[in-house]
Amino acid sequence: MLINKLEKHRLILASGSPRRQKFLKEMGLDFEIKLHPIDEVYPENLKADEITDYLAKLKANPFLDGLQANDIVITSDTIVWHNKKSLGKPVDKREAVQMLQMLSNSWHKVITSICFTTANSQKVVHCSTKVRFKKLTDEEIHFYVEKYNPLDKAGSYGIQEWIGAIAVKQIKGSYNNVMGLPTHLFHKTLAKIVS
Repeated sequence: MLINKLEKHRLILASGSPRRQKFLKEMGLDFEIKLHPIDEVYPENLKADEITDYLAKLKANPFLDGLQANDIVITSDTIVWHNKKSLGKPVDKREAVQMLQMLSNSWHKVITSICFTTANSQKVVHCSTKVRFKKLTDEEIHFYVEKYNPLDKAGSYGIQEWIGAIAVKQIKGSYNNVMGLPTHLFHKTLAKIVS
């Protein structure tokens, strides 16, 4: 079992996301949180999962020098991909409103990449989930942005919040991925790394 195999390892989660931390706790994993903020800038030619793969690896870079043999660093990145464009975290409420207006009455993809870094290897995996929103009214969008302040969320929304309950018409793929961590893929990949 994964929990037993991890006893000899130190799991480091490089994420301030309360949702990712909650998922690891729910899986029964012991982990430390270490943050090294970086500029999340990527080459303009990258698309969809190429962006999240690149950023997940980039977030691991500050850890590379000080890793011990039993350390496993987890970094990740999530974006919303809509009309061949990446929607990351909004810079302000105005941009959050604009993003939700774009997502209204259409399909988008939520893509998360996870990078597992050890002293001698690095493995990146990603997951994509399709989400369809109903047509949102301006009143609904403004209410959500004011009440929930989704500035820490890719695409300006949290599926687990009010907007997820009223806006999501259809979902194809991992629900947890839309919250920021495809737990099934995370668990499977981590188990392979420590076996």
